[in-house]
Amino acid sequence: MVSLLDIIGPVMVGPSSSHTAGACRIGLFTRGVLGGQPELAKIELHGSFARTGVGHGTDRAIAGGLLGFQPDDERLRESLELAEKMGLKLEFSNVKLRGDYHPNSTRITAHRGGESATVIGSSLGAGRILILDLNGFPVEITGGYPTVVFVAKDEPGVVARVAAIFAQEKDNIATMRVARRGRGGDAIHIYELDEPPSPAAVQAIREMPAARMVRAIDRVA
Repeated sequence: MVSLLDIIGPVMVGPSSSHTAGACRIGLFTRGVLGGQPELAKIELHGSFARTGVGHGTDRAIAGGLLGFQPDDERLRESLELAEKMGLKLEFSNVKLRGDYHPNSTRITAHRGGESATVIGSSLGAGRILILDLNGFPVEITGGYPTVVFVAKDEPGVVARVAAIFAQEKDNIATMRVARRGRGGDAIHIYELDEPPSPAAVQAIREMPAARMVRAIDRVA
């Protein structure tokens, strides 16, 4: 099925929905993982992003997303200059990512305060994105829902406890995914919700003994 969005594309600053709108949303998601604007971001461009991204404004789009600009924000055109003024240092390079990644993909390693995040995301066209790796964990995040991401010790009862917290606060889960590097280590939990999570639910998850990191990320797509 082909939607109207696939035909006419999203509302955005051009010229390309995949090279600009999608790229901006990957930057926005990375900002959300850090909980705010990074101070330093190393941006590695893969495939078509590496070959034609600068001409299509991919570098400016990602920078704008990291600054919190939406895909239709006219400031995207000046985002590289604005980044310097707003305290964001950017480092760009072209790479060939190992693995089977979409040609329009990027790996962003961003730092804020004492925290860091590494995100691999792909721009699929019409402004749609898919986040495939978060801090070394395999994930599948579309950015189309408000999302709660947290890392917790891999132990029994964590999923049930989180589900109970959301149910108590009447936060409805649209999708969920749990991935781990190994048994008994850390696991990453991804909960996509119909509406932004209640502050009480996020705080309750933070207070769980098993929780390592918790982020509530706004819808970006």
